[in-house]
Amino acid sequence: MRILFLLISVICSLQVDAKSFIVGAQNIHYYPHYDFQSNVDKGIGWAILEAYAEKSGHTFSYHAMPILRLQRELIKGNVDFVYPDNPKWYDAPGKRAQKYYSSPLVRALGGTIVHPEDSNQPIDFVKRIAMPLGFTPVNWQQRVDTNQTKLITVNDSVTALQMLQKGRVNAANLEYNVVQYITSITPELGPFTLAPDLPHDDIGFMLSTIRHPGLVEDLSTFIKRNPDVMKTIYTRYQLRLPQSILKSLREKQSQ
Repeated sequence: MRILFLLISVICSLQVDAKSFIVGAQNIHYYPHYDFQSNVDKGIGWAILEAYAEKSGHTFSYHAMPILRLQRELIKGNVDFVYPDNPKWYDAPGKRAQKYYSSPLVRALGGTIVHPEDSNQPIDFVKRIAMPLGFTPVNWQQRVDTNQTKLITVNDSVTALQMLQKGRVNAANLEYNVVQYITSITPELGPFTLAPDLPHDDIGFMLSTIRHPGLVEDLSTFIKRNPDVMKTIYTRYQLRLPQSILKSLREKQSQ
């Protein structure tokens, strides 16, 4: 009888600890990383969060919204978390609140996307570069500020690639896996490649919060302790890690 009581107590405590949370997410198509406007598959970041939710008992609902609005909604308390996020990126204006970040759910390779024949060009070749609105031009900011490169903001990644295809820009600042996916389903676009000697960044896509630091810490522990789960999800989305991509691009460039 005592054992039964203890089991019931444990189950009840788990149910009390399990909570529902709102994740504010970027409202752009950036598959295979994320597409939170999809009703089916929202990308690898979503898959990892759902794997954690199944393990922890928590539930997440996802609200897609413009990038520049995400941080404001986090500060207001209208969302519990933001994904993806990174300390290097844009933060909301005004009073700063302490933010907490998980370990990277995914590592991404953002960089300078060009036509293959331009992959060996020097940085001065890039006079105009396209980038989705709301993205932070971390690696290009100095050149933009000194008028060496003009930043052309566009609504989405496809538009950036279309401008590159038509020669309206010299390059696009996008993520490698995203470009590979877009060109695989849009054969009239491309071919494109990432120039390994032009600005690029191995960046982590993290979950951020102001009010729930314990959960992001628990998520980080889940990621660390479940490498097999992570490997299975990476394989499902055919996502390549940045260092592997750069190695193969440099080998191809030297041939």
